[in-house]
Amino acid sequence: MPSNPKGEAMRGLSVFISDIRACKSREAERKRINKELANIRTKFKGDKQLDGYQKKKYVCKLLFIFLLGNDIDFGHIEAVNLLSSLKYTEKQIGYLFISVLVGANSDLMKLVVPSIRNDLSGRNPIFISLALQCLANIADAEMADAFQNEVPKLLTASDSNEGVKQCAALCLLRMLRQKGDCINHGEWADKITHLVTEKHLGVVTAASSLINELVTKLPDPYQGIVPIAVSRLSRIVSVAVSELQDYTYYFVPAPWLSVKLLQILQNYPPPEDPSVRGRLCEALEAILNRAQDPPKSKKVQHSNAKNSVLFEAINLIIHMDSEPNLLVRACNQLGQFLQHRETNLRYLALETMSRLAVSEFSHEAVRKHQETVVNQLKTERDVSVRQRAVDLLYAMCDKGNAERIVAEMLTYLESADYSIREEMVLKVAILAEKFAVDYTWYVDTILNLIRLAGDYVSEEVWYRVIQIVTNRDDVQGYAAKTVFEALQAPACHENMIKVGGYVLGEFGNLIAGDSRSSPMVQFELLHSKFHLCSSPTRSLLLSTYIKFINLFPEMKAHIQKTVLQSDSNVRSSDVEIQQRAVEYQRLADVASADVLATVLEEMPPFPERESSLLAKLKKKKGESAVGRSKERRPGAGTSAASTASPSVTQPVAGAKGSPAPVALPVEVAAPAPTAPIADLLGASEPEPAAPAPANNALVDIFGSDNFGAPAPSGPGELSPGAQEAFDKFSSRVSGVLFENSVIQIGIKSEYRQNVGRIGVFFGNKAPGALQNFTTAVHCPGELANQMTVQAKPIANSIEVGAQVQQLVNVECVANFATPPLLDINYVVNGTPEQLTLLLPVHISRFFEATQMTSTDFFTRWKALSNPGQENQKIFKAQFPIEGDATKAKLTGLGVGFIEGVDPNPENYVSAGIVHTTQAQVGVLVRLEPNTQAQMYRLTVRASRDVVSLGVCNLLQTQF
Repeated sequence: MPSNPKGEAMRGLSVFISDIRACKSREAERKRINKELANIRTKFKGDKQLDGYQKKKYVCKLLFIFLLGNDIDFGHIEAVNLLSSLKYTEKQIGYLFISVLVGANSDLMKLVVPSIRNDLSGRNPIFISLALQCLANIADAEMADAFQNEVPKLLTASDSNEGVKQCAALCLLRMLRQKGDCINHGEWADKITHLVTEKHLGVVTAASSLINELVTKLPDPYQGIVPIAVSRLSRIVSVAVSELQDYTYYFVPAPWLSVKLLQILQNYPPPEDPSVRGRLCEALEAILNRAQDPPKSKKVQHSNAKNSVLFEAINLIIHMDSEPNLLVRACNQLGQFLQHRETNLRYLALETMSRLAVSEFSHEAVRKHQETVVNQLKTERDVSVRQRAVDLLYAMCDKGNAERIVAEMLTYLESADYSIREEMVLKVAILAEKFAVDYTWYVDTILNLIRLAGDYVSEEVWYRVIQIVTNRDDVQGYAAKTVFEALQAPACHENMIKVGGYVLGEFGNLIAGDSRSSPMVQFELLHSKFHLCSSPTRSLLLSTYIKFINLFPEMKAHIQKTVLQSDSNVRSSDVEIQQRAVEYQRLADVASADVLATVLEEMPPFPERESSLLAKLKKKKGESAVGRSKERRPGAGTSAASTASPSVTQPVAGAKGSPAPVALPVEVAAPAPTAPIADLLGASEPEPAAPAPANNALVDIFGSDNFGAPAPSGPGELSPGAQEAFDKFSSRVSGVLFENSVIQIGIKSEYRQNVGRIGVFFGNKAPGALQNFTTAVHCPGELANQMTVQAKPIANSIEVGAQVQQLVNVECVANFATPPLLDINYVVNGTPEQLTLLLPVHISRFFEATQMTSTDFFTRWKALSNPGQENQKIFKAQFPIEGDATKAKLTGLGVGFIEGVDPNPENYVSAGIVHTTQAQVGVLVRLEPNTQAQMYRLTVRASRDVVSLGVCNLLQTQF
């Protein structure tokens, strides 16, 4: 690149930059910039004799001002004029200005395109490179069409130098990404392919990036690249480092080029030519051997470059899936990374081994690391690594280790992060069914799954257990007994009630001989859960009761009086419940025993289809996460990631050994994964899924992507007592938020780092049903940017004495000071009512207490002494000063308590971190009581002023 001649240093620009750096305030900087802009505008308008140097200087100043964050609305024409200069520095600044400040849709492009075309057709390689660089920055589909001939010619011309070819390759790559068909593959494929044979490795690297993009979209015209890429890769891994000195990065020869060549080869099957195939295997073996060499540098750049080539080579080995020796060696190499101190390496090793597990040659080698992976699931601190460990356990599972792996996954499920629970539930359900030798174990596993994570068990999972039980006579009695025992738990998830209602309705007669599970005991047990359930589950239980009437005629009168003739069912606002109660009552009255048995005849076994559980898992994670499905060769062991499981069709009532309910279709297809709970008994159509929000910023970490209608645009007036109720929840996570003569609203919440889940319980205390019941949670004003809130759908009516639950997922994006609003609307006795409450979400809920020594605490305390970082309040104690009570309040607020830090043993010290999506904010708290004066001095220091103020205000209300 030519050097600047004397006088080209642009002293005026240097002085302007120095002046900007010397400004001590934003106002001073703004004043200096405005002065300079006025001067430049005057020069451009008044002085028509500006030479190229002056134009370049002023355009550079405009560019610098723009990079400082200011808008530039003039000077574009002068920058375009610089493109016609014959001096490199002037043309360079012109192209730089166009690349940064002029968009592809600007009218100035009509002037820029001819200048670019003129430079591309010239013979000055430096000007050609500048034009190509600009084109690579601003090209859109229209410009890609305009230059689709010039750029490939420059790329493949024999008289183009190395710099031009590199720029042309990357420019063509940009054009392809803007418009995929801007190149004639038949004309240019061979010429572009042979660029990889160039001596200059810079050209080869740029061409490899281009070819990788081309073969990904259209591999056939570029098949000739395979032997060329193998040859080039072989030379790179076999030559000494000194021979590639200019392209060696921290003792790793040409790592970027090696990775690109390995990626290109993954778009084609293994080479058929024995010599090419052998050379490729030798190159891959050399890469694996080099990974075993002691590191030549302790710097992270060396290990990153070395491991990037290694992992891409392993990806190619997995893609080929035809070399047993290489696959086993790759697995052994990855096994060494499973306990590496670097988190990224552990993550990549687990992820890559999940793909190795589906190969017949390496499956056994992967299984040898089972204990290490299980241990990682228990001890790993990083949630993303734990998730990859779950994926690997799923992939390596087979009949020999299924029970152990499922047991470990169930154990981990109790403490697993919300973001992966639904996926884990699906995987456990698939493994339990696929590898169940004894179907009693399968039943136990699924019921345990519902007990541990009922909120995350989708319809497909419990549909499937009913299918299995229905189709297998040998497990029906055991299933009935097991689900009967599970229903006796004080707290029983609604999915368990659904399974229990169906199974006992079909097979309850198999355990009715035992006095402990007599028909009346079964009925009373199920009916004790009736008022706690949602409308679809109540509908299912009504059908269970009509089956009881058929199976156990002695219970007919009791069931009719207790359930079918009950006003709450016959006059229910839910049409489905009302219709079932009336029809079943009428059926029981008019039908003889023979007619009833005929109407409720046995259901045939469910047909088997492709697994919808597996399909849902693939949809949730993507095809690659489940396992790159390659068919196992005959004789290979069967693992979870490589075999298909039977289907899930939606169960309909009736089963072997028990009659089926009225007028039902023989077979109903399984609902889409996002559909709400479908009617097990087929007498009503499933409700349509609620539309998802248009802009869903928070991926649902709690396992459902089906949310209710969007929140209203603005908050209303707070209901009386809302603020007082909100304050009560500053130190507790559950309790009654609001209560009057009509409705009781309870809260139960749990938090982990920057996310939380709140269960809002609505109980009807009125003498009539709550109609048109709707809720909306919204974040007013600035809170919309600080917190993401999603509320799951809820029933539109609440029966007398019933209670419904709504789950609300929250994510703390940034520090906040105000809580979300909860709007509740309903109609009771014809009168519309509205409540507006504060959802009890305090900043302290995202606080994670930490322990530290006295020295560390006061060192950090002194560091947080800038203005705004400290908030201090001295106030009169609202409650008696008692040590245990104070500690309990600090713990309840989430800030914790550290013993032995403060020199004064009567003071209370806390430390921790407030977790948000954007940042983690450290917080220190010091509470100094004065028992004689009954006063406190509270000091809170944090790196963010809004956090210190919020925590200080919150704590003041509690003491």
